[in-house]
Amino acid sequence: MPTDLHYSDSIAQQLLFDPIKEGANKLCILTSHATPSMASWLLKSYEEKGITDVEVELIISDVIDEGIDDISHEGFKELHGNRYSSIWSNFSCSYLFQPPALKQNYYIWLDDEKPVKAFGCSYEFTQQSMLRTHSGSMHTRLAVYAHGLYEKAVDRSIYCNHSEVDDYIVVRSSSTALSTSSHASEENCVHLSLLARGGETGTKSGLNWGQRSHRNKNEAYIPLPVKIARSDFFPLNKQHFLVVTDDHHTLQLRVEQQNDKAITTPASNALLGEYFRNRLGLPNGSYIKKEHLLAYGRSDVTFHKIDEEQYYMDFSVNNQR
Repeated sequence: MPTDLHYSDSIAQQLLFDPIKEGANKLCILTSHATPSMASWLLKSYEEKGITDVEVELIISDVIDEGIDDISHEGFKELHGNRYSSIWSNFSCSYLFQPPALKQNYYIWLDDEKPVKAFGCSYEFTQQSMLRTHSGSMHTRLAVYAHGLYEKAVDRSIYCNHSEVDDYIVVRSSSTALSTSSHASEENCVHLSLLARGGETGTKSGLNWGQRSHRNKNEAYIPLPVKIARSDFFPLNKQHFLVVTDDHHTLQLRVEQQNDKAITTPASNALLGEYFRNRLGLPNGSYIKKEHLLAYGRSDVTFHKIDEEQYYMDFSVNNQR
């Protein structure tokens, strides 16, 4: 069992990590609101700490009244059975489709299917609530009772990747409106060059980060200038953010490396490289040259900030500034 389970935020530490040290190996979450970025952050945190045997089951209740936007919906679906890490197969997300919807958030820990610890709290399963909020209420609950509430919710829920989920939950279309509003304004956006300081692509950095021995040649990152990294435009401290692209893909990203100089795909550094090579019409693993970007029509990418955990990424040729 890994011993380095400390996370600086006490709420995340108490709810998501401490019970593991006591032998718990399954976390059942019943929350009013959740974001794919928080789920991605938790799974990646477990992976980086060597925790491979913890299951996470998530049920979101506020979709009964509010539905869910298509960006978040696709983000949750992407977290199911990720092909780059076995730990992603330990996660499931469901939507509550029948009342009652519980207003309190429950975090219930099991040890081999036996409820051993439970918390009722005001903290939703979002990074904003878990990692950035420093006030709220949290109380221990009788584990058997809380798990009983969760089991009843299971019977009134449907997996987010179920083939008939649209028949039970309203999935709101937001991509079209988002792209229209994003292109209409230069406010709250940044333009990031995909070229290195010398005006060429990095030989072993940026989009060519993986062009080294014994590395996946698709590995890539988007260079992030220090000024923008320090501007609070992107979340730092390895927090995740969900991006919808102009060609209707979703990517989980985070800022990392020394001086916060790189935007990566935490599930696998190769995901970002695969994405850009596909857009450029290049084979997987190929070396990206400046000429490839110029032939495509642009050498930068634009990010529009929607909120603290969602962004729109534009790499289209027709919508350049």
